[in-house]
Amino acid sequence: MERQSPPGFSEPGQFQTAKAQSAVTDGGPPTPDKPGSPSRRLAWLAIAAIFAVNGVTFGSWISRIPSITDRLDLSPGQVGIALMAIAAGALVAFPLTGRLVDTRSSATTVLLFAVIMVVALPFISIAPHLLLLILALLVFGFGNGGMDVSMNAQGIEVERFAGRSIINSLHGCFSLGAFVGAALGAGAALLNLPPLVHFLVISALGLIVLGWVHRWLIPDTKDPRQGAPAAAFSLPPRSLWLLGTLALCASVGEGAVADWSGLYLREVLHTSSGFAALGFAAFSVAMLVGRFTGDMLVRRFGAPHLVRYGGALAALGLGIALVLNQPVVMLLGFAAVGLGLSIVYPLVFSAAGNHPTLPRGQAVASVATVGYGGFLAGPPILGWLAEFTSLRAILALIVVLAAMTALLANATRSAVTHRE
Repeated sequence: MERQSPPGFSEPGQFQTAKAQSAVTDGGPPTPDKPGSPSRRLAWLAIAAIFAVNGVTFGSWISRIPSITDRLDLSPGQVGIALMAIAAGALVAFPLTGRLVDTRSSATTVLLFAVIMVVALPFISIAPHLLLLILALLVFGFGNGGMDVSMNAQGIEVERFAGRSIINSLHGCFSLGAFVGAALGAGAALLNLPPLVHFLVISALGLIVLGWVHRWLIPDTKDPRQGAPAAAFSLPPRSLWLLGTLALCASVGEGAVADWSGLYLREVLHTSSGFAALGFAAFSVAMLVGRFTGDMLVRRFGAPHLVRYGGALAALGLGIALVLNQPVVMLLGFAAVGLGLSIVYPLVFSAAGNHPTLPRGQAVASVATVGYGGFLAGPPILGWLAEFTSLRAILALIVVLAAMTALLANATRSAVTHRE
């Protein structure tokens, strides 16, 4: 099925040659009418492909965790330590990436970190023991964290180029890529394909895609908000606290459904393992739908209204499902969370990157740090709470977090929605 490009992008006849991009000046954003600029569609395709490469690469790693841990005979505790290495690498990369985006460019920075992540993937599969696995995952997480900030920064540049919201569809490309990567990994595991062979193929394909699309990335516009480079490690500025809180609510809510939906269906509602797996599937499919339709809805209703409606949908949907507490209704509740929260994280990035006073890289990196911190701290904290309360209480907490996203929706008012 052919995917439509976001409205407002140029038709194929307006494409410019790849060589001509080097002629773009620093005096302002490229436009389709300026000689030497890529078309809007090519710019969108380039960054969309990079989001997809990130998703495929990360999904491929996730799908082969059982094979790698079995080969090294790791205990659950050792697996947890190894997984923490990815988060640690990302947290180190965030502030560095923000500085590189502000002092160099998002186009150059995203290619640098994309290559690091893609090249690091095969080394995960050949680590002979836990220590080297942790080292490989640190580098992998470093590349992934740097990509997270820089590809969103480049996506914000393309939004400005297009003059309308496209960030949701870019995150949809990541989600689709992660699904494809996980599916390919499952197929490779069924065929008993060694992780090294699988990862080498993924890395080679990733490098080919990066080499093909890099020419269509657009140079950053000069940022009048840029002053002295920000400190390598600093707390988010006060003006980003609301956006950071919004990112935290969304990321913890998403992570909680991923971690606890299946367990709730199996342990509390006593469904089969196959039915329990449908909880996360319903959430994921709804999120994918929400992200690929989100830009159209943002252009119609505006970012704050859409975040408010989405948070309300997630809170009401899951809240009603918890009251009724029936398996099929719970699937609908998880789908409501996926649909409602799907647009929150992308719009947080767009709003941060278009903050009226802060440099783009610093703002995006700060929000990414807080959001990623939610993914990192959320699961153990929720697990600890479940020990003293119940799984139903954990899902009730998601209802509260979704309601908070609705209350904080005005923080996204600086997100790109349409051409001024």
